[in-house]
Amino acid sequence: MAPLRFSANVSWLFPELPSLAARLRAAGSSGFEAAEVGWPYGEPPEALARTAQEVGLQLVLINTPPGDREKGEMGLGAVPGRQAAFRDGLEQAVLYAKALGCPRIHLMAGRVPQGADRAAVRGEMDTVFLENLRHAAGVLAQENLVGLLEPINTRITDPRYFLDTPQQAAAILEKVGRPNLQLQMDIFHWQIMDGNLTGNIREFLPLVGHVQVAQVPGRGEPGSPGELNFPYLFQLLEDEGYKGFVGCEYQPRGDTVEGLSWLRSYWDKRGRPQAGQ
Repeated sequence: MAPLRFSANVSWLFPELPSLAARLRAAGSSGFEAAEVGWPYGEPPEALARTAQEVGLQLVLINTPPGDREKGEMGLGAVPGRQAAFRDGLEQAVLYAKALGCPRIHLMAGRVPQGADRAAVRGEMDTVFLENLRHAAGVLAQENLVGLLEPINTRITDPRYFLDTPQQAAAILEKVGRPNLQLQMDIFHWQIMDGNLTGNIREFLPLVGHVQVAQVPGRGEPGSPGELNFPYLFQLLEDEGYKGFVGCEYQPRGDTVEGLSWLRSYWDKRGRPQAGQ
């Protein structure tokens, strides 16, 4: 069983540093081999790619653009009437992914429209999402890229988010039926929505292309106090043969580097993956 590979989410880690480039440098100097960025679109992709290369980081994940944040948008994949904007955003994400050498794009589903009843609009949003995902799968396949669907919890983080359970995401993936669309498993969201992590990880891991971690309920680093037993969960992922990256998408409780003691302990125990693993 190979040790897990970890990715620094520089949209979350090293918040004391003002730029993505500075955060990438900090991630590299902290021992990470990979990084992910939520929305890199405020900086030229060539500059980010150059910085990552300089510090030996592989970029492994970006998100599609969120849409109009001032109007409360958080992704557009399932939002009725925003199909053209989703496809424009997808094109931008593909350009960035190619420039960054990044193989995965999180296709953000978006929120139930303000004032709408979730149950009343679910059918229409399902239809829009399926159409957009079929389009996205074709676009991504031309560039040898993978699209990811991430359920986000609606209990705490985003009550209006459309895609909120692994069961819902798996059903959508089955309907679309494209091999380059996969599931993004953020353990923080899965625990809050459903618990049963051992069963859900074993059931859905064959669909998973990327994992993210944070402690529950505070969304701190895995070594912070909370509900989740990360040594057990990391061992479970290893035992189940997970080969992808584990993204560190959490809010550091203090200094980011000091808060990485949990990861240094993991590396001390399990070693670091060899190149190509």
